[in-house]
Amino acid sequence: METKISPMSQVDPKAKIGEGVVIGPFCVVGPEASIGSGTILHSHVVVIGSTSIGCNNQFWPNCVIGGDPQDVSWQESDTEIIIGENNIFREGVTVNRGAEKEDGVTRIGNNNMFMANSHVAHNCRIYNNVILVNGVLLGGHVHVHDGAIVSGNSVVHHFSTLGRLSFVSGGCRVPHDIPPFMLAAGSDDPTLKTINIVGMRRAGISNSTIDTVKEAFRLLYRRNRPLDEVRQHFDETLQGIIPMELSMLLNFIENQRAGKLGRAREAVRNKPAAAESHNHSSQERKAA
Repeated sequence: METKISPMSQVDPKAKIGEGVVIGPFCVVGPEASIGSGTILHSHVVVIGSTSIGCNNQFWPNCVIGGDPQDVSWQESDTEIIIGENNIFREGVTVNRGAEKEDGVTRIGNNNMFMANSHVAHNCRIYNNVILVNGVLLGGHVHVHDGAIVSGNSVVHHFSTLGRLSFVSGGCRVPHDIPPFMLAAGSDDPTLKTINIVGMRRAGISNSTIDTVKEAFRLLYRRNRPLDEVRQHFDETLQGIIPMELSMLLNFIENQRAGKLGRAREAVRNKPAAAESHNHSSQERKAA
């Protein structure tokens, strides 16, 4: 595959550019950038800072990837972004490098879509197959797990976690965690309306497991049963054979309730980066 770089772009000679990369006109690529094979920068794309991009990603005009974290405590240290493969970044998407807190890394996995003008702040972690619709804003340290969808113009409070296959309706202000498989709606303080049946079916989850998760939703959020009572109920009715999805949901809620302000990850707000996190970061960077 031939690498094509427009003469109207500025690509630092120290940047690592893979095979088959296409860089259109009026792009800027900094010296610490690494761009994997098959990736396309359509035009007017800026990639700066310590930014590692995997293979077969697409960046549409006016994306800015690797900008300084918008955090007043940032001390201008060498933080970074790690991006996986097959992601789509539409027009005007911004992704900031990590701040020194946690492990200093903003991470994006594989097969995600970031629609126009969405923003991923410092130290966020986006897993795989996630969709951020137009105008979605993620505060710092937000985690979005596999298959989650955040609808247009929603804003997610820093340190919030959106669980696997969760769905947030358009225009929501999300100040707390959203458990896996749940559908949240409401512009001011979103409530859990039901489970994300469509998303679960598309993910190939069996009807029996969907029914079990739906029953857990009714017990927890309609009848307001205590979590321990719900666990005991399913241990008895399912005779100890607990679907992975149900365990994921109940464990998520337990962690959420042990946190602060409805956010399980608030506990790490002021903690320094752990050594093992840095080692994990280095391994991911090598694999990218």
